[in-house]
Amino acid sequence: MRRVPIDPRPNWQKRVEEFGLYYHTIRGEPYWDESAFYQFTAYEIDRIEEATNALHKMCMDLVQEVVEKRMFGLFMIPEPFHEHVARSWENEEPSVYGRFDLAFDGVGAPKMLEYNADTPTALVEASVAQWMWLKDIDERGDQFNSIHERLIDAWKGVLRRDGGPIHFTTRTEQDNPEDFITTEYMRDTAIQAGAKTAFIELGDIGWDRTRRCFVDNTGFPIHRCFKLYPWEWIVNEEFGPNVIAGKTRWVEPAWKMILSCKSILPLLYERHPDSPFLLPASFDPLPSGSYVKKPIHAREGANIEVVIDGRVAQTTSGPYGGPAVYQQLAAELKPHDGRYPILGSWVVDGVSCGMGIREDVSMITGNTSRFVPHQFVG
Repeated sequence: MRRVPIDPRPNWQKRVEEFGLYYHTIRGEPYWDESAFYQFTAYEIDRIEEATNALHKMCMDLVQEVVEKRMFGLFMIPEPFHEHVARSWENEEPSVYGRFDLAFDGVGAPKMLEYNADTPTALVEASVAQWMWLKDIDERGDQFNSIHERLIDAWKGVLRRDGGPIHFTTRTEQDNPEDFITTEYMRDTAIQAGAKTAFIELGDIGWDRTRRCFVDNTGFPIHRCFKLYPWEWIVNEEFGPNVIAGKTRWVEPAWKMILSCKSILPLLYERHPDSPFLLPASFDPLPSGSYVKKPIHAREGANIEVVIDGRVAQTTSGPYGGPAVYQQLAAELKPHDGRYPILGSWVVDGVSCGMGIREDVSMITGNTSRFVPHQFVG
């Protein structure tokens, strides 16, 4: 694994915009950065794939245990939603995708930092933009990336379960362009799978009291809905209880509330202390050493505290508070040319199928940390 400087394509902005990546520059600085790429060996890719599949299985086993033992309180899931989450799991409501964040230096085993199981982003970058970058610079080059094809197959699986229309929703393009483009990309993959789809802005979803169902702005019932909006926000909002009363099926399903919460980190470590892919983690503060404190529902690197040798080394601000977990600082998180890469390893329909890389001069990856493409050789 090495970071390789390279000249960006002369027309790189136009090229990535062709595939929906209009947010390639944030506050005048590149978010999409092709002035370098990460190069991996086939063996290293195999290790990433092995780690991702192993972690996915551990996570699925944990959901089963949480549901069986009704451990929902550890995840701050409101009591009225406990049975709803359990039913979504017992009914095998399908999950389409998720993204593990891994620390990896090409030497030690990949280590899980967290699981973006409910509303993962950086999808257009990983699936399409970096693939087209690779074909432009090396038509015969290879990449760990079958995300697009896997997404189409995953939607076909959803349609085999029930072939009804699928609504897609998130915040407005003005409020959050990345979420909007990601949602439209997911909608495109569903269309390619044969689904009938419609987009509706989140604020336009209505509730029909008579029919007791969510409806779109034409009054049509929402049968199944892909939402790029966090479950932990939904369950605490005014319309949240209607999720329980209604019949809408959701992607991602309600059981993903468990895996999208950082409470899984100490629980996974307790159950698999010898796994090479897990870092020691606890609900209780670590007495000394180097570790990271993370609120269990924090997002985009907000409200994180990095402690090195007992002293606070880095912190970020943000709106998240409440319970936190403590995770040992990964020795595999090492700088490459002064930047710390985090591998976003994608799981689609339960299978590891590709990755994207975010990097920053800080050890904490935030919402403006740069996306850098990759290739593998050998």
